[in-house]
Amino acid sequence: MTIIGKQIRMERIMDRNTGHTIIVPLDHGVSVGPIEGICDIRETVALVAEGGAKAIVEHKGLVGAGHRRSGSDIGLIIHLSASTSLSPHPHSKTLVSSVEEAIKLGADAVSIHINIGDEQEREMLHDFGRVSYEARNWGMPLLAMMYPRGQNIRDEYDVEVVKHAARVGCEMGADIVKVSYTGSPETFRQVVEGSTVPVVIAGGAKMDSDRDILEMVRGAMDAGAAGASIGRNVFQHVNPPAMVRAMAKIIFENDTVDAALKLLA
Repeated sequence: MTIIGKQIRMERIMDRNTGHTIIVPLDHGVSVGPIEGICDIRETVALVAEGGAKAIVEHKGLVGAGHRRSGSDIGLIIHLSASTSLSPHPHSKTLVSSVEEAIKLGADAVSIHINIGDEQEREMLHDFGRVSYEARNWGMPLLAMMYPRGQNIRDEYDVEVVKHAARVGCEMGADIVKVSYTGSPETFRQVVEGSTVPVVIAGGAKMDSDRDILEMVRGAMDAGAAGASIGRNVFQHVNPPAMVRAMAKIIFENDTVDAALKLLA
């Protein structure tokens, strides 16, 4: 029964035909505050849903403030991890919700953030194991945001540490793994090939141009990625629905960057 439940929920956050997805994380308010683009969550959710995003990620307290309140139909992923930029240990994530609470809120999936290499890696992996067990027990899809960050990480975009982080995610029981793009289809293919579950790319900091964003998405898809989970480069864009549509042109239709850019003209 839980297997059937997970399949149903997965189809709320991933395209049934392609197995691809566009997820827009909106959980930044806890880590960095009410930055541009997420002050009015209801409006933001409506905009990314209009563009064709499959799901959003948000913390439990925002569900009543935005999700499905504007008539939009979009998958809901409740984020279970938190830390703030004001902390002396901003990369040390702690659990602030549970799978059961996410179910009560109507979630279609849950997500967790793990910083591999951080001083608190041990505690975060312990939390990961607990969440993974609960998610499997309830038939709830689990998105693991896996980043190599810590004093021994010289370059968090290096393919060796990124593919290690992705592998940790799938071996710990994630259904989807989110990692940073390594800079080229050739290197990112190693990340995808080393994972047993779908891999999506993070968007990172605000980028300089639309072409840069879409070239990254195209490169990830050429490497075998299942899509993108991009926040600031979507919700801080001058036209969020158009940016999502441009990404969808690549992710769901397998089109070119130039074709996608025409939707932003």
